[in-house]
Amino acid sequence: MFDRLKEDLQCVKDRDPAARSNLEIMLLYPGYKAVRAYRRAHWFYNHKMYFLARAISQHSVKKTNIEIHPGAQIGRRFFIDHGTGVVIGETAIIGDDCTIYQGVTLGGTGKDHGKRHPTLGNNVLVGAGAKVLGPFTIGDNSNVAAGSVVLSAIPENSTAVGSPARVVKQNGKRVDKLDHIHTPDPLSQELCLLKAKIDKLEKHIKELEEKQ
Repeated sequence: MFDRLKEDLQCVKDRDPAARSNLEIMLLYPGYKAVRAYRRAHWFYNHKMYFLARAISQHSVKKTNIEIHPGAQIGRRFFIDHGTGVVIGETAIIGDDCTIYQGVTLGGTGKDHGKRHPTLGNNVLVGAGAKVLGPFTIGDNSNVAAGSVVLSAIPENSTAVGSPARVVKQNGKRVDKLDHIHTPDPLSQELCLLKAKIDKLEKHIKELEEKQ
């Protein structure tokens, strides 16, 4: 227990340059408090004391604004930076040395049963506001960019960006072929399609009027 406590403190100091002391982290860091509360709640959950597990979890939500279901499986040295608005679902699995930022959701789509939430490998980083939804895996050493919406598996050693997210870099090399300079404007395309439909309808109306 004390080894895990030291690890959780050290991982915050290693990854947050603003952290000045263990006391500051223990008393003032909501992400650290949420992780420690989760570990207590998870113990009760594993011993089938579900009410106590949820009571600890919900008390932590009120204090930290971070919701981690006690049934989630979280590895060692897990760091939640800032943390406001983080939600981690019941069947989520998180490996060792993972980092997530504020506003992240590791959730389900509402369509799955059993394993409903994502699995994060080791050393995964999920940027602020990203949503990872569904029972798939994000591979080891991968990054999800801030604001992305991930709806399918991401391979190891990758960077995923966008909504829906797509892999833009793998094993240190760019793999996307998108022309970022000459990307068509989707709004302009829709307006052109609407104008073409209106012209067609006006022509059809004119033909009907001429027949009458």
